Amino acid sequence: MKATIWHNPRCSKSRETLAILNDTPDVDVEVIEYLKTPPSAQTLAALYDKAGMTPAEGLRKAEDGAKALKDASDAEILDAMAADPILIERPLVETAKGVRLGRPPEKVREIL
Repeated sequence: MKATIWHNPRCSKSRETLAILNDTPDVDVEVIEYLKTPPSAQTLAALYDKAGMTPAEGLRKAEDGAKALKDASDAEILDAMAADPILIERPLVETAKGVRLGRPPEKVREIL
């Protein structure tokens, strides 16, 4: 099975999620460091749709830039995340079984 993780190596939850993926037999892991290779607004919209999340639920609210998006539309949030990927809550993991936000990291087991 292929698993793609949108990963930030400086984030402990992202590192823990990656460890779960790497320790799972028969999982081929693709790591995308999303701060270096940000996903487009369209990619984010598709990921959140597969995860059953809204863009607002995927917004890293602790970031200063998120405060200005409090009353923003989904499209505005997605555009802001694509322009400034630090606003993306991490890690996101996608497999053929779906998408999960690795918070807590064990949630990714649902799609393995």
